[in-house]
Amino acid sequence: MTAIALYHYFRILDSWDGAFVVLNGEITQTGKAFNDAYRYVDWLLTVPLLLTELILVMRLTRSETISKTVRLGGAAALMVVLGYPGEVSGDTTVRLIFWAAAMIPFTYIVYQLFVGLRESIARQPEGARGLVNAARWITVLTWSFYPVVFLFPMIGLTGSTATAAVQIGYTVADILAKAGFGVLIYLIAVRKSELETTQGPAEM
Repeated sequence: MTAIALYHYFRILDSWDGAFVVLNGEITQTGKAFNDAYRYVDWLLTVPLLLTELILVMRLTRSETISKTVRLGGAAALMVVLGYPGEVSGDTTVRLIFWAAAMIPFTYIVYQLFVGLRESIARQPEGARGLVNAARWITVLTWSFYPVVFLFPMIGLTGSTATAAVQIGYTVADILAKAGFGVLIYLIAVRKSELETTQGPAEM
């Protein structure tokens, strides 16, 4: 997943370099279009995988793992797909419509993380339960930043300023959502392995 994200970030930066130039301290458009598709393709691949990682590290039953992975991963993919038409549209109304549409699967994901996974998290070993809960909160809090950034062009920001604000906002959110979440997933896996070694699977 890291390799995929890095590849698409290189493409994003290359597209940015071609579309904008800094003149006299201001960001100016060159006339070439900035390609938002690279970022959305990255999200379409990595966002469902983030939720899948959380489900897998919880080590649920096979049926629970498949069910929750399909539901959460599918909702995450749908959220990204619905966001793209609004992102590339210059019409405020169209952007708002697709923002609202993308918020539906986002709300479903939040509901599943805090209600649908409640019993599963309660069954986690006590020594790892806090980390799993933290991963859930990190996911929701960092992902909540994306719909806010999406609205930047609709709150008075225009032209290259709006584009710069959106892309910087998304980049910051990506670092927090992916890198921070990845560290937590690693810590959960290590902690659960330690508990299995010291206590045994039956005692966990």
